Amino acid sequence: MVRHFLDIHRLDAADLRAILDDAHARKRARKGWPQGRADADAPGKDRVLAMIFEKNSTRTRFSFDAAIRQLGGDSIIATASDMQLGRGEPVEDTARVLSRMVDAVMIRANDHEDVERFARVSTVPVVNGLTDRSHPCQILADLMTIEEHRGPIEGKTIAWIGDGNNVCHSFMHAAPKFGFHLHVACPAEYHPDLRDLEKGGAHVHLTSDPREAVKGADVVVTDTWVSMGDQDYEARLAAFEPYGVDEALMAEAADDAVFLHCLPAHRGEEVTDAVIDGPQSLIWDEAENRLHAQKAVLAWCFGAF
Repeated sequence: MVRHFLDIHRLDAADLRAILDDAHARKRARKGWPQGRADADAPGKDRVLAMIFEKNSTRTRFSFDAAIRQLGGDSIIATASDMQLGRGEPVEDTARVLSRMVDAVMIRANDHEDVERFARVSTVPVVNGLTDRSHPCQILADLMTIEEHRGPIEGKTIAWIGDGNNVCHSFMHAAPKFGFHLHVACPAEYHPDLRDLEKGGAHVHLTSDPREAVKGADVVVTDTWVSMGDQDYEARLAAFEPYGVDEALMAEAADDAVFLHCLPAHRGEEVTDAVIDGPQSLIWDEAENRLHAQKAVLAWCFGAF
C-alpha cells in the first residue's frame, strides 16, 4: 500500500510518533556533518523526489531539496506554470505520468482537493507541502522543536493566537494524536474550519480572548494575519490588531514558555521584535527542523520504518 502524507488526522498516532522519533534521531546522528553528506542508512538512495510548487516558497523548497539529498536521493523541482498543469492538464493525468518517472511527489498547492485528487491515482507517495487547508509538515517541525527544548509534547498546552488558518488546522489535527492541549484564540470571523475543529475534539479549546488562550501555556504560536491569496488585507489588520504577540501577552504564559512562528513574519503586526528576537523565541531551530522532520516523513513514505 502506498504511504501518502497528506494530513495528520489521517495517520495513526503510532506512525506519527515514529516519524517524530526518527526526525530526532536523524538530527542527532548528523551533528557536525556537512549538509551535503548522506545519512548513514541513506533510505532515499537511488530515489527521485518531484517537487511541484503553486505557491512561493523558501523553507519548504530548500528543506525538501536538502532532505532528499541527505537521504541519498535526488530531486526535480518545477512550478505549476513550468508544467502542463499550468495549461489545464488534469491533476490525475499529471499524477499518472509522474508516478512512472519519480519515486515520490511533494506538492505545495493552492487547493487541498488537488493534492487529494493527485494522491488518489498516484502509485508513489505524495506529501502535502502546504495547501489552503493544512500544513502538516510544519506542525511536525514545531513539535520536534518543542520536544528538543521542553521534553515530551504529551500533556503540554499550546496557545495559537491569530488566524484560524491551515497551520492552525494541522495543530488541531495533531492535538489528539500527540496528547497535547491546544488553546486557539482568533476573531469570530476568522475562526478555524469547524470540520477541522471537530477533529481536535476535547483537546482543543476555542476562544476570542488571546489572554485566556495564553494563560499558563507552555508554547505560544502565531502566524501572519494575511496569507498568500487573501484579498481582505485591511479588514484582517483591523480584526487581528488585538491579537499581536508582545511581551505583555507572553508574560501571561508559563514562566518557561517558548515562542514559535512558521515564518515569514510581519514584524510589528502579529509579533513584536522583542518577542521574535527574544530569549523565548525558537524560530530558527523551528525553521531548521523542517529539514529533519521532512526527512523522517520521506523515510516513512519509503518504508524505512
